[in-house]
Amino acid sequence: MNFFNTFRGRLLVILAVLLVAMLGVQYYLNLKTQRENNNLLDIQTQALVSGMQLGFNSMSSTDRLEDFVEREGQAAFEARTNQRIKDIIVIDNNWQINDSLNPEYKPYYDKNDNPQKHYLKDIKNLPPLKNSERLGEDRNFFPNIEKKSDADDEAHAIPIETSDGRFYVMVILENDKKEAVSRAARPLVYTLLILLLSTATTVFLVWRFTRPIAHLSEAARRVAEGDLNVRVKDGVSSSSNTNEIGQLALRFNEMIAELAKTRQLEAQLQQAEKSAVVGRLGSAIAHEIRNPLNYINLTLDHLRAKFAPEDTQKKESFENLTSQLKIEVGRINQQITDFLSYSRPTKANLQPIDARKVVEDSLRIVEAQAAEQNIKISLVEHEDVPRALGDAESLRSVFNNLFINAVQAMEGAGGALNVKISPDVKFIKIEIEDTGKGISEENVAKIFEPYFSTKETGTGLGLAIVQKIVEAHNATVVVESKPDEGTNFVVRLPKAGN
Repeated sequence: MNFFNTFRGRLLVILAVLLVAMLGVQYYLNLKTQRENNNLLDIQTQALVSGMQLGFNSMSSTDRLEDFVEREGQAAFEARTNQRIKDIIVIDNNWQINDSLNPEYKPYYDKNDNPQKHYLKDIKNLPPLKNSERLGEDRNFFPNIEKKSDADDEAHAIPIETSDGRFYVMVILENDKKEAVSRAARPLVYTLLILLLSTATTVFLVWRFTRPIAHLSEAARRVAEGDLNVRVKDGVSSSSNTNEIGQLALRFNEMIAELAKTRQLEAQLQQAEKSAVVGRLGSAIAHEIRNPLNYINLTLDHLRAKFAPEDTQKKESFENLTSQLKIEVGRINQQITDFLSYSRPTKANLQPIDARKVVEDSLRIVEAQAAEQNIKISLVEHEDVPRALGDAESLRSVFNNLFINAVQAMEGAGGALNVKISPDVKFIKIEIEDTGKGISEENVAKIFEPYFSTKETGTGLGLAIVQKIVEAHNATVVVESKPDEGTNFVVRLPKAGN
């Protein structure tokens, strides 16, 4: 009796029950199918006999086939038989159609009111003729002996000797092959259902007993790929934590938790080392390069003021060259500023501020460039927006970076820069949306990483500084972007007084 309490014993019992059930259902379905086939054969025979009888009546009477069909009380035309007969064609000894249920084949009158008949050979859409070999040489006069045998309908022709020669009655029976296919497939469907039920039961039992091992294997694979957030649930929070699988899952989770802590500490250490290196590098750059840069900038101003050529064309060229030099000097100076901003600890003097005023101050920086590039700027503030808690000077750096990036993303193509300020529960939400070239999906997750940039002249520190300042404000910044459609940054600043 203990054997039947095991997984193998229960599985064998279930499989035996399913096998008996499948054989019983299969036997019943086979018996039912045989009865249906016999019933269909009986209906087909009755329909053929009824058709021949009506055709013979048509030949021996002045009435037409349709007259016999329309009469009530015709025993030969009961409902199920009538449904099988599609057409009855009476063919005379000249191979002309003497009568038919189809109006297109009936005798007709020409323009001179002379009676005319259709020739059998002119009928093109007849179904294949069954058992045509028994008709002898007459079979060659039937246009439907060469037709394929897979048509839905079928035709049967019976010769009848009359005083005017040999006539033929051709009965066209309608076959519903879709119904036949459905009837043939029905037992297979039921058999398949039984097999699926037995297979599903077996799979469920095997899965139930092997699931903890499979989850451990999958978790180990993900850990090997570097995912330390995975945890095995089986056996940890249930009563099975006393068995070997439960204990193994528990120890596995503890091990992964310790590995995650170690990796987090390593990441913090690497970030601290990187910040220290950047800080030393930024200080050296500021000391060694900024003084020469200032001298170059002042010299350029002096040259433009004292040594500009008098010739108008040369003066214009001189102004363009010196202006370009000043722009490059400013770009280098900005890169030095970015290094210093990222390397220094962020200290935010949090006070109640007007978010709109901070945004407007930053927008003034890009207004001239936006006008040159045919970029339309709009600022919308919802009603009753409370004051935000933040450092105005630090937040200007945030919005400066975001606005400059937006304008650069639309460079040469024009577009729109839309800014919306609205309340959002405990935060002030500032949305910055542009219609620029957008960011690819694989780069969206990397844009806040230090030194990552898609620009040829970028340092990759602008958005890293943005995130650093935002985190110092206990705020958040998220981005959504679609290539060739635009980018939307959403900054949420805490409300003052929370």
